[in-house]
Amino acid sequence: MNQQEKALAFGALHRKGNPVVLYNIWDAGSARCVAEAGAKALATGSWSVAAAQGFGDGEKIPLALLVEIVRLIAGATDLPLSVDFEGAYSDDPAGGAMNVAKLIDAGAIGINFEDQVVGKGGVHAIDKQASRIRAIREMAERRGIALFINARTDLFLQESDATRHPGLLEEAIARAKAYAEAGASGFFAPGLADAELIGRLCAASPLPVNVMMKPGAPDLATLAAAGVGRLSYGPFPYRAIIASLRGEAEKVYATK
Repeated sequence: MNQQEKALAFGALHRKGNPVVLYNIWDAGSARCVAEAGAKALATGSWSVAAAQGFGDGEKIPLALLVEIVRLIAGATDLPLSVDFEGAYSDDPAGGAMNVAKLIDAGAIGINFEDQVVGKGGVHAIDKQASRIRAIREMAERRGIALFINARTDLFLQESDATRHPGLLEEAIARAKAYAEAGASGFFAPGLADAELIGRLCAASPLPVNVMMKPGAPDLATLAAAGVGRLSYGPFPYRAIIASLRGEAEKVYATK
């Protein structure tokens, strides 16, 4: 498949009630491993990619290095690749679109694009985030790529008290609708783990909803029944691998 065919195939995997499952990877080696396990598509996690190179999350990894990692991952398998691109390394719509173009050039056919103000806290106003999404969509269309823009809201992730999540649902739905109108392809709500709230979001969102499979989240069958269109695992695969590595290393050094 060429890049446009991969983009279209990736978009078609997002089906309400029959979600595509993305076990997030961080380099070419993990990409090949997950591909060989039966994945239909690949997706990076920003936390994992940064940590694997010794950086913190939040656009701490240099953009040029990230682009090269994306190029290596894209070349490692024939699967469609979506990249967790945080805030696109720019608050400016044109600047963000230009940076996303670098990922397309490296072989990506999708991105996660979040509405948090990276490094400063809070979230961008709906209108501003919509303008940033619109600029990315227009750039991708000029290149003839049906880029899958997974528009992420950080409303729930930034509110650690889950009892307050019901009060955030209306704004999340408003953001889903605005982001869809601006050209987004999917809506990502990490941090939201209540099945009833997820169902309400799925019913109201014009976009397929992405939920993160964090510890304590509902199982796949429950989320599928709620109408979810995409499940991802974020940093948890990387953390599990590192915990296993540390445990094995500790066994080795404990014998010395």
